[in-house]
Amino acid sequence: MRVVATAGHVDHGKSSLVQALTGTNPDRFEEERRRGLTIDIGFAHLRLPTGDQSGTGDDQEISFIDVPGHVRFLRNMLAGVGGVDACMFVVAATEGWKPQSEEHLRILQLIGLDHGIVAMTKADLVDDEWQQLQMMDVRDHLVGTFLADAPIVPVSSTTGAGLDNLRLALSTLIADTPAAIDRQRPRLWIDRVFAAKGSGTIVTGTLTGGSIAVEQHLNVVPSAADVRVRAIQSHGQSQPSIGPGHRVALNLSGVDHHQLQRGDALIQSAVWRPTRLFDATLSVLDAVDHTVSRRGAYVAYIGSGEFPVRMRVLGTDALAPGSSGSVRMYLPQPLALLPGDRFVLRESGRNETVGGGQVLDVAPVLRAAKAAPDRSVDRVIHERGWVTVDDLAALTGETRQATLGSWVVAPAALAGTIDEVRQLIAQADTIGLDVAILSDQQRAALATLPDVRVDSGRAFPAAAIDPFADHPFVMVLETAGVSPPDAAGVDRAELRELIRRKLIIERDGIFFHPTAIDRAAHQAALLLQSDPQGFTVAQLRDALGVSRKYALPIVNELDGRGVTRRRDDVRIGGPRLPLL
Repeated sequence: MRVVATAGHVDHGKSSLVQALTGTNPDRFEEERRRGLTIDIGFAHLRLPTGDQSGTGDDQEISFIDVPGHVRFLRNMLAGVGGVDACMFVVAATEGWKPQSEEHLRILQLIGLDHGIVAMTKADLVDDEWQQLQMMDVRDHLVGTFLADAPIVPVSSTTGAGLDNLRLALSTLIADTPAAIDRQRPRLWIDRVFAAKGSGTIVTGTLTGGSIAVEQHLNVVPSAADVRVRAIQSHGQSQPSIGPGHRVALNLSGVDHHQLQRGDALIQSAVWRPTRLFDATLSVLDAVDHTVSRRGAYVAYIGSGEFPVRMRVLGTDALAPGSSGSVRMYLPQPLALLPGDRFVLRESGRNETVGGGQVLDVAPVLRAAKAAPDRSVDRVIHERGWVTVDDLAALTGETRQATLGSWVVAPAALAGTIDEVRQLIAQADTIGLDVAILSDQQRAALATLPDVRVDSGRAFPAAAIDPFADHPFVMVLETAGVSPPDAAGVDRAELRELIRRKLIIERDGIFFHPTAIDRAAHQAALLLQSDPQGFTVAQLRDALGVSRKYALPIVNELDGRGVTRRRDDVRIGGPRLPLL
């Protein structure tokens, strides 16, 4: 399957030619048929005979997108050529090359097309000599363009003369035009929205980048609405799933047709990062008679949409006619873009096509004064320093292996983060660096340092002596047993760390060694063995030989551990009472 756009000047017979080839009139509206003037984009389908001279077998299907030729409907023409594979350029033998012929050709150049053929219509209305002159004139206009070597096929939609030759040329065109690639990131720019009785919301567009299936959930950009694909059709045939490169109609649930419009896109949000800012190349047309700068009311045509944009030229103030440079575009709403996407730029004040270009960076991080965009993935990594594998794939369309954890890291950024971590460890006091205060990137860098050890959530130089291994206050408490001294003179940060490591226990402002609490638990078990009905605080106090100052915190600690339970004024055995 290939999607082929018609293009050419108004009234040169594009729609009539599509109808002669396919049997379908692409003019969908009554006004178009009454006036004989294409106003909006139309669609038709052609299956070429198998076994033709091109030898391409049965993969001979074309989806035609018929676009308007009149300058007043140029915006609709631009909406139709956003996702096509090739073009059928139409020039009437009776009139030859016209102004819209030139503009349509330039637009096709700007969107990056490099495959097409030329159909010279109304060949039955001129003699052979005039036809040859017109073909020579068309060939002159095509010099230096992607159609420079394209076949020019004389044809008549009225008599049918030349249609077989045109079908053969289309068959060869399909064979020479690469098929769409499935990159597992589907995107459908919506070019039509309507409601079908009994079905609900229907959208149409050209599917690119990946496959979609019935019951799949997609997201709408820019609204971020979640929709479900209820049904898929392509050329009137229902499909359970469909791959890229096809014209499709989707029946959607979860959204009203009034909430959608041409220029919206359907995507899988996990693999896209919609943006309101992007850097791009801009090639200014030779025919423009002024420089192009940030001054102007610009409209960018991207996908099937028309979007007002603000623009800044990077590295200079303006671009001269016929020149190219880098620009930064500011969008009024987020779009699902990827490096390599093409756009056409028009200035609405002058009502002219200024030029077009290619998206380079969908999420620039450098200020415009310092930006030097290109499509290099290494540049993206370098400018961001740390970027997750998923984000890098979504931003560039390319997958890289992680260099550390889930990140792809620029060498300079990794070295800088390692230096930061080393400085923080060096500045930490004797209790070490609390790893919890580090960022995710710093913790990942910490794991690469062979001369640093992490103990109980704190980082120390590997050669450093653990200040808590034989802390004097721990030894004092162990000796003191159930009648410990206060913590006067002990650093509060050290106390917190000793408690966190469970080297000491704090209860009601009193600090105990763990063995003291174990001793008290054993004594409680002895008292309950003697009297299972329970014991009082005073009885435990006497049994331990301590004052109430220590007995009450000890009992509270035993209650907190589940060794005992309080019942009125006595303690009874809890689920963790030790066995004797």
